[in-house]
Amino acid sequence: MVNQLSHTLPVAVLMCVFVSIDGVSLNDLLERVSQLSDKLHSLSTSLTNDLDSHFPPYGGRLMRPSMCHTASLQIPNDKDQALRLPENELLSLARSLLLAWSDPLAMLSSEANTLPHPERNAINSKTRQLQDQTNSLGAGLERLVHKMGTSSEVLSSLPFNSNDLGHDKISRLVNFHFLLSCFRRDSHKIDSFLKVLRCRTSKMQPDMC
Repeated sequence: MVNQLSHTLPVAVLMCVFVSIDGVSLNDLLERVSQLSDKLHSLSTSLTNDLDSHFPPYGGRLMRPSMCHTASLQIPNDKDQALRLPENELLSLARSLLLAWSDPLAMLSSEANTLPHPERNAINSKTRQLQDQTNSLGAGLERLVHKMGTSSEVLSSLPFNSNDLGHDKISRLVNFHFLLSCFRRDSHKIDSFLKVLRCRTSKMQPDMC
């Protein structure tokens, strides 16, 4: 019943359920963080679509995924590799990726309200939602760490060395788009890791994950 309800809960309610976890089972907590990670990736996709609606056609070809600041993190290339990792490593990878986006998302949120784009208001609103949901998922993962007893895991440090998007219109759009594309890519990985973790913890067969 709890799992069925979690599919219909709005994000605000999902955020609130992390306040107290004493009476929440590990499987239910994993279901809730999985719901949040899924919503986070969906929001990043919607935000990318808003930006693409008036984005210069050459912008997307200027940068490659290998240039994302999280590209150095050693992560599984596919689901089969992820399924072979211990639960604590999957959780550590998800936390490391999420933590690496704290500063970049703060910058995107501060820049969105002056972005030279016709959909600026929608982009600004969704960027702030993205930052809020990321913070909520981070809080949920910390509670998951407490529940699983893996607090000693060392998180990878992925510094972000940029203070702004640039000064001219095209640079700002290209850099905003690039960072958002990197985040969308990483949010999908986080969502995949948490779903595999939920599957492994539930003792489901690999082909059901």
